[in-house]
Amino acid sequence: MAGRGRLYREDESPGRSPFQRDRDRVIHASAFRRLTYKTQVFIPHEGDHYRTRLTHSLEVAQIARTIARQLGLDEDLAETLALAHDLGHPPFGHAGERALDRAMAGHGGFDHNAQSLAVVTRLEKKYARFDGLNLTWETLEGLVKHNGPLLGTQAAKGSPVDSTILAYDRRHPLALDLFPSAEAQIAALADDIAYHNHDLDDGLRAGLITLEDVAEVNLTERFMAEVAVTHGDLTGPRVIYEVNRRLITAMVADIVAETGRRIATQQPASADDIRSSSEAVAAFSTPLFAELKDLRDFLFARVWRHERVMRVMRSAEAVVSDLMQRYRDDRNALPEHWREQAWVLPEPERQRTILDYVAGMTDRFAIAEHRRLFDATPDLG
Repeated sequence: MAGRGRLYREDESPGRSPFQRDRDRVIHASAFRRLTYKTQVFIPHEGDHYRTRLTHSLEVAQIARTIARQLGLDEDLAETLALAHDLGHPPFGHAGERALDRAMAGHGGFDHNAQSLAVVTRLEKKYARFDGLNLTWETLEGLVKHNGPLLGTQAAKGSPVDSTILAYDRRHPLALDLFPSAEAQIAALADDIAYHNHDLDDGLRAGLITLEDVAEVNLTERFMAEVAVTHGDLTGPRVIYEVNRRLITAMVADIVAETGRRIATQQPASADDIRSSSEAVAAFSTPLFAELKDLRDFLFARVWRHERVMRVMRSAEAVVSDLMQRYRDDRNALPEHWREQAWVLPEPERQRTILDYVAGMTDRFAIAEHRRLFDATPDLG
C-alpha cells in the first residue's frame, strides 16, 4: 500500500517496507519494553501467568495480522498498529488512567491514545535527527483514531479531542474527521477479540469466575457445549482454552465475512474511499456484536469490577495520585533530567511533563517510587 510518508523525510529501507520499518521501531522502543510490567487486569506481581500490556499487545497483533491476511489488507500496518496501540497506557492500566485524568482535570485530562501519540512523536529520544520514532502517517493516524473519527459527524458525542492530538494535527494533519484505514479498524477489533478472550481465561485462573458462571453467557455456553460433545468430560484450564480458541476463530470469521460484505457494498477504490465512508468498513456482524455485548457485560460485572480487582485498583489509583501530587509540590522529588525539563516550563506544560514521567512508569517502578517518597505505601497484593 502506497503511504503518505513521514514527518521527517528519510531514505527508504532497502530491505523493509515502510510499515515493516514502523513495526521494528515500535518493538525497539523503550515504551514497548516497559509494557512487560504494566497491568492488563491483574498486577504482574500477582502471578506470572496473567496477561500484561505486552502479552496483550502481542495477542492483538497475532489476531490483527490473521484478519488482515484473509482480507488482503496490509498485514504489516495492521500488526504495527496492534503492537503500538497501548504504548501510552500508564501504570496499573485503567486505574492509572483514571488517576491521571483526575490529576490533569484542569490541564486537559488524560487519554492513553493521545499519550501513545506523544510517545511515538516526542518522548522516545534515540534518533539523531528527530524526537520520537518518525512513523508513517498511516501508523500515526491509526493510533489516534483507534476508536474512530475524532471530529465531525462520525465522532463520538461529548468526547473532546485531547490537546496533544490537536497540537500534533496542526503540525502534521491526520484527517481527524475521517475514519482510519481498514488496517487500523481491524487492529481495533482485534483488541476487542483479544481482551474479551484472555480476560475470561485470567478471570478463571484467578478464581473470580467459574466454568459454571461462563456457561451463563449465551456466546460462551454455545462453545462449551461444543467442547463437551467433542471432548467429553474435559476439565480444568483445558476447557476454557478450547472455548477460547473456538471463540477467537468464530469472531475472526465473523469480522472477515462482515467486512467483506461491507466492502462489496461500498466498493471502495482506494484507502481514501474507506476513510471518507459514512460507516466503518470493518466490523462485527449485528448478531455477534449483540452477543459480544452480553459477554462484555458479564466480564464487567464479574471480573473487571470484582471487589478483589477493585480493591487493588483503588490502591493503585492512590499510588498514581500521590506521585503526581508529590512531583508537583516538590521539584526535588523528580529525577534531575525530568526536573530540568519541567521546572523551566510554564503551566500547563509543566504539568504535562510531570504527567509524561508518571505515565511512562511501570507498575513496579511506580510502587518503588511511592515507597521512596512516602512513609506508607498501599498494599497492592
